[in-house]
Amino acid sequence: MRTGLRFGLARRSALWRQGPRVVAYCLASEVVAVALALRPASPAVDRRTLLVLGTLLVLGVVQAETGRRVERNQRRRSQPPHINMTSAWTFAGVLLLPPVLLAVLVAGLYLHLAMRSWYRLSRVPASRTVSNAAIILLSCYAAQAALRLADVEDIRSAVARGWAGTFAVVAAGLTFFVVNALLVLPARRRIGRTPAALFGTWSDNGLELATLCLGAVNALALATLPGLAALVLPPVLLLHRTVLVKQLEVAARRDEKTGLYNTTGWHALAERTLSDAERHSGTFGLLMLDLDHFKQVNDTYGHLAGDAVLRAVAQAITSSVRGRGDAVGRFGGEEFVVLLPDIDPADIGPLAERIRRAVSTLTVPAGQCSITGLSTSIGTANYPTSGRSLQHLLDAADTALYRAKATGRNKVVHVTDVV
Repeated sequence: MRTGLRFGLARRSALWRQGPRVVAYCLASEVVAVALALRPASPAVDRRTLLVLGTLLVLGVVQAETGRRVERNQRRRSQPPHINMTSAWTFAGVLLLPPVLLAVLVAGLYLHLAMRSWYRLSRVPASRTVSNAAIILLSCYAAQAALRLADVEDIRSAVARGWAGTFAVVAAGLTFFVVNALLVLPARRRIGRTPAALFGTWSDNGLELATLCLGAVNALALATLPGLAALVLPPVLLLHRTVLVKQLEVAARRDEKTGLYNTTGWHALAERTLSDAERHSGTFGLLMLDLDHFKQVNDTYGHLAGDAVLRAVAQAITSSVRGRGDAVGRFGGEEFVVLLPDIDPADIGPLAERIRRAVSTLTVPAGQCSITGLSTSIGTANYPTSGRSLQHLLDAADTALYRAKATGRNKVVHVTDVV
């Protein structure tokens, strides 16, 4: 199956703090997963099936141990959805194991991940690990149901059916992929607005599909020449290496604290946008934002609470933009910048106001209390009216931002309003 899937649960430490909707959904998914695992229709378990289970568990543990550093780094850096590559073993289980042993496989792999890869990460509490495992298991059972609909019991019967069996296995993989993506959405406290925020990037989904393909090959090897199952490990580890390279590339252009573009990454994207606008006589907007009285937050609640505020504001800005290529960056401290490609100048102000209102409604937990009353001052500029170089545009937006700060804060000022 897919990897550890799209882990979209909120990052607080206790399930009951996620809100009643998330709590109810997670508990319901766990109950349904357990009920399906224990249903009496499962066939008798023989020695060969137990050997397959043991082999998949061993291979999964070896892969997780080998890629432990990559997994931790990926979890620290990435935003949901997140792919952890257990699909090479769980999807093989879909094609080889009865439901009860499939549940044992998923539980074993996730227990090992929790104990060895995630135990140092406070963002992965036990309740979240259980919920993720339950969603994975439900996705596995949906894939098995797709096999049954095609009158295919397992990979051995698929081989006997020829092309019909091939299509059944492909349908099972696609079912897992789709059901997995849909099941995880209600488990998130906040749901993104863009396709990438909802379902991951093309590279994320490509990685998951590749891992599912390895799972099918793994199952075929175990059903015919079991010793060849070990050959699945090198490709999985190579994929892990690819993930690490991607992490390093992202780290070079992302702000580690908020996940937004850093100065280097944002400038590179803005320069490309400027070049496109010059070639095609286009337009784009630019916002400069600064949190009001942010020093008071650090002085009153501490720098950890200040970091939580920065992350919450980053999320509020990202959720307020259009999601069609808009790029949000952090320039350091409490200053943010937003690039708005192909936007009508008349729409820049309303979008900036939407961001301002979103920040003003934030409630950020800080220990035993909550931080409210946040506000931001925003300056806007647009190409080509406000300037024809990126630096001129940034200077114009910064001038408007300074005017917003000087005239009362918590407002949007357009560069055309500055005399």
